[in-house]
Amino acid sequence: MLDLTGKNALVTGIANNRSIAWGIAQQLQQAGANLGVTFLPDDKGRFEKKVRELAEPLSPSFYLPCNVQDDEQVEATFAQIGEKWGKLDILIHCLAFAGKEELSGDFSNTTREGFTRALEISSYSLIDLSSKAKELMTEGGSIVTLTYLGGVRVIPNYNVMGIAKSALEMNVRYLAAELGQKNIRVNAISAGPIKTLASSAVGGIKDMIHHLEEVAPLRRTVTQIEVGNTAAFLCSDLASGITGQVIYVDAGYEIMGM
Repeated sequence: MLDLTGKNALVTGIANNRSIAWGIAQQLQQAGANLGVTFLPDDKGRFEKKVRELAEPLSPSFYLPCNVQDDEQVEATFAQIGEKWGKLDILIHCLAFAGKEELSGDFSNTTREGFTRALEISSYSLIDLSSKAKELMTEGGSIVTLTYLGGVRVIPNYNVMGIAKSALEMNVRYLAAELGQKNIRVNAISAGPIKTLASSAVGGIKDMIHHLEEVAPLRRTVTQIEVGNTAAFLCSDLASGITGQVIYVDAGYEIMGM
């Protein structure tokens, strides 16, 4: 039975009710996990307000500001987790960003600034958060991140995010090799295209979803809840022997040649 009762789970990346992170948070809470939620701080507090209103029914233990480009905020986030919970069992990494100008047109026009920003937020942040989380995962734990097929195949307009996801998937493998000795498992879920705030920046996202619905074995795309179910499984004892893997939740699209 999938049971996360008593497990402390930090969920990053919730933006609105279409976020994959939101689907994951719901399924973790349904399985009994205690939730802590981060939000991207902004001057007017709009993101915090939106995240608090959305997540309130799940009764998170705390809401913490965490901009992964700010070392002091990252340190403060995990310091407060240590004070509040004492230990951490689950880290959900749902963080990715590239400028809209980097997600259309010729890949060769990627700027140095755009490349660096995409890799820092979308890939390096997993390393940084995992390095802090491992100190609190005193009884073992599970780290789950989100990737996409564009990290291993060329997807129109995905451009620099494909490079970031490719790096992210190697991060998963290296982290899994290191942290396995501490009984910490690290895996990624490669979800099919879902209309989210982040994916809406990718040129032609609606066409990508329509194509998947025509070609994927299940003849449909997937939902945030389906991805959430897989994340909950990976965080549970039912997946105790799984680490360093990329699990595809994309209605089978990944297996198709055409």
